[in-house]
Amino acid sequence: MSARPAHITHKSLSTFDKNIFSGDIKISGIAINAAQVIKGDIFVALAGRKTHGANFVDQAIQNGAVAVLSDKKLDLSIPSFIHPSPREILGELSAWVYDQPFTKLTSVGITGTNGKTTTSNILKQIWQLSGLNPGLIGTLGVEVGSQLLDGLRTTPEADELQALAALMVSKNLNHLVMEVSSHGLDQLRVKGAKFKVVGFSNLTQDHLDYHKNMDNYFLAKAKLFSKEYAESAVINIDDEYGLKLSKQVTIPTQTVSRNNKNADWYYEKIESKLSGFEIEINSRDGKKISGKFPLIGEFNLDNLLLAVALASKAGLGEAKISSAIAKLASVPGRLEQIKVGQEFIALVDYAHTPDAVARVLEIANKLTKGKVIAVLGCGGDRDISKRPLMGQALFVGSDKAIFTSDNPRSESVNEILKAMVAGIDLAEKGFVIKDRGAAINFAVEQASVGDFVLVLGKGHESGQEVNGITTPFDDRIELADSIKRVLKK
Repeated sequence: MSARPAHITHKSLSTFDKNIFSGDIKISGIAINAAQVIKGDIFVALAGRKTHGANFVDQAIQNGAVAVLSDKKLDLSIPSFIHPSPREILGELSAWVYDQPFTKLTSVGITGTNGKTTTSNILKQIWQLSGLNPGLIGTLGVEVGSQLLDGLRTTPEADELQALAALMVSKNLNHLVMEVSSHGLDQLRVKGAKFKVVGFSNLTQDHLDYHKNMDNYFLAKAKLFSKEYAESAVINIDDEYGLKLSKQVTIPTQTVSRNNKNADWYYEKIESKLSGFEIEINSRDGKKISGKFPLIGEFNLDNLLLAVALASKAGLGEAKISSAIAKLASVPGRLEQIKVGQEFIALVDYAHTPDAVARVLEIANKLTKGKVIAVLGCGGDRDISKRPLMGQALFVGSDKAIFTSDNPRSESVNEILKAMVAGIDLAEKGFVIKDRGAAINFAVEQASVGDFVLVLGKGHESGQEVNGITTPFDDRIELADSIKRVLKK
């Protein structure tokens, strides 16, 4: 290979794929972060909000980059290629570099405001319990067989996403389920991925700081339901946006509904039990799936129904799905029960939208004749319009509503709390306690036999972010420790 710089302008990935790389350039990977480049990688220098990747080319070359792609002409000792918008082809290029790993996995993508994590986890468990070897990518991190990797985002950047899929192929995994976020779709992180089937749970207010309005939010989610990304779809039509989506998609689609027997999948029977539900799910083409479903909460019926339909559409038989349902375990931070010897129910849940808060509190009120005592905060530097709605949902659904902090980030906790309680007459029912640990402790101290204590918003998270510094804080640990202290008194 010549030491002279090579500047090549191309307009499409097909040209790039077939003609640009000569046999002299041995490509083994791709990275958009210069610090993560290893020998044999292409470094893709992207324009960022604060700086440009071109400023880190020297670091990438030192780390072993063998070629650079950018939107700028660069005078380098290694080949550099120019594209007017490298991000637009990053996903397809990454898929090409890693030999199209999504085509070697039975892959399912799930999107929606609430339920993505639980539905993904249920589907992964159904596959696992059926003897398959699945991987998972989502909010709780990345699972490559028994290997657990931390994830910074629900949906990774395109280069990382394709690398993870390739890793799963190399580890002989055969299935993949991943959560697909609206940000990931809008920012082209899912480009290059192709799913056997995609699922839609619901759409409620969230992320309007980014999308500005619900129409934009819906359009971002709807991108997944196209030939570019998926062969087929499963959509929950109990949700108004799901119904709208089902009427406009052009790929083969099945629908799910808790009660509507005109849907492709629906519940024939739901019997509530203390530890979950006895269920029977039917399909329009004659499939029947039944058994004990050991998760509490009616919204988990929606998550199960979507997971069952996705499992079937992805090729799993009814008998295996039915057998797996009874063995399902709860999902970390999702209606996760904390038991340390107390005589009241204590749960931690990730609910961080108005709809999710209302749903969780509705479950609590159905399951107890005692008091419902709930703790909730709103995250800083996020959608401010949902704060009063979340506060109202907390106040209406609780006998004692405790407003507190939740990752204030760069914002003032006082200002966040002020927005949450706007228009609410706290009187004897509402309490504002800025310190989250103190708020949880106060909730526990208020609890009596048969009551229901909920700590909402953070779920599985293990840190609290304030002014750029994250300190250890896990609601599950804090709640358990608080109960233990009270029991010792």
